[in-house]
Amino acid sequence: MRLSFTKMQAAGNDYIYLDCRTQGLPPRAAELARGLSRRRVSVGADGLICIAPPRLADADGTMVMYNADGSPGAMCGNGVRCVAEYLYEHGLQKDRIELDTCGAGRKTLYRLGPHLWRAGMGRFSTRAEDVPVAGFGAGPLPDLPLVAGGRQWQVVCLSMGNPHCVVPCRETPPTGAQLAAWGRALAEHPAFPEGANVEFVRQEGPCALAMTVWERGSGATQACGTGACAAAAAFVLRGACPRQAEIEVAQPGGTLQVQVLADDTVLLTGPALTVFEGTVEI
Repeated sequence: MRLSFTKMQAAGNDYIYLDCRTQGLPPRAAELARGLSRRRVSVGADGLICIAPPRLADADGTMVMYNADGSPGAMCGNGVRCVAEYLYEHGLQKDRIELDTCGAGRKTLYRLGPHLWRAGMGRFSTRAEDVPVAGFGAGPLPDLPLVAGGRQWQVVCLSMGNPHCVVPCRETPPTGAQLAAWGRALAEHPAFPEGANVEFVRQEGPCALAMTVWERGSGATQACGTGACAAAAAFVLRGACPRQAEIEVAQPGGTLQVQVLADDTVLLTGPALTVFEGTVEI
């Protein structure tokens, strides 16, 4: 059986996209995500995103995502912009697109220009039950001590519809084997019963952050949209970055812009591009 797909990327965060609005979700989607996401031996990607029919009549579609290991994803800030771009490129000529997600509610996307979208990401939360975080009480968790990977960390835990562990760094954020070791140790820490996306973040200026990320289910990626939002929110909570301002979050795959508003709502702006279209035998 041959499967048609579209490869898209946003700041280097690449996914395989399937248009499932007519035929429905593919059988064994998790298994398909694992197989197709393998780099060098298959299409290669950070995961699989299915564009499904809207759940409610006032939406334009639903994003159903799977990480590279086949686990379901709750939210992807880069992925949701790519879904909006795909729909726009395939006949939905609207500058405002409403998308449902499986784990993070409704997202509104605004087209700012060619291949450029702003996503309303909703409010972040530092409540333990929202992240979730276990073993540290139910209150806000803006500064949590954790021991992982043989060292002590001070981290900011918050939810952007999915769990994040933000690690402020004085040095350049880790890459390669160091990122894998520390990122995995924190992502799989017992404090995170559902795992966590781990962002290592260094402040480069009043509104400038540099970040590397280890994503649960996918490992090291070139960028993470919800991770950029979490990083900006964490540094706003620390008083290091201002609310309302556009915060530049530089990652290996590119730079995203994040605004943290007065009511804790977060806006994410960045590119969304089609890489190629193809078919694969499954």
